[in-house]
Amino acid sequence: MTSFYDRYILPPFIRCACGAGAIAKQRAKVVPRAEGRVLELGIGGGLNLAFYDPARVSSVTGVDPSEGLRALAMAAPRAEGLKVQVLAGEAEQLTFDDHSFDTVVCTFTLCSVHTPGAVLAEARRVLKPGGRFLFCEHGLAPDPDVARWQRRIEPFWTPLAGGCHLTRPVAATIAAAGFKIDEAQTFYMPKAPRPLGWCELGVACVG
Repeated sequence: MTSFYDRYILPPFIRCACGAGAIAKQRAKVVPRAEGRVLELGIGGGLNLAFYDPARVSSVTGVDPSEGLRALAMAAPRAEGLKVQVLAGEAEQLTFDDHSFDTVVCTFTLCSVHTPGAVLAEARRVLKPGGRFLFCEHGLAPDPDVARWQRRIEPFWTPLAGGCHLTRPVAATIAAAGFKIDEAQTFYMPKAPRPLGWCELGVACVG
């Protein structure tokens, strides 16, 4: 059963936190590169919808397990003419056929799924040959001092932030799932506390 906190407090908290200006700038680097039929894993409050280019994208299908976040996504701003479908579901068990999508978009999602490896395996399965996996994620920092703080904070942070983990490697996990990373950027997000702000974004394809 969904708790009062998870149903009524957490969705607007996540949308507010993930809609911060510094995070929006990172989304703007990745999402406009999507093309064709797009699957967005963990669409959340629909914060990426404003960045899709309807001239490049034929449709966006978003999945998310949170009823509250799906409702926010349906009402989120997007470009005129952008076709959007928002479905209930978990990224570990997608209901789509193999090779269904040209692009899979995953932003600030791998930190909170139950099993990142299973999510990435499903992303590979539903991508068409030549399709691309666009990602922008926060995770385990390379600096030992920062990583130590991440491990200290995570037990308290995760239950408050909808299952968000601070210590999950990003690029290494994507590569281990069989993707070839074609482009990548790594950085600490400006103005964010370092334990919360290590980000990796880029483009991957099936290796």
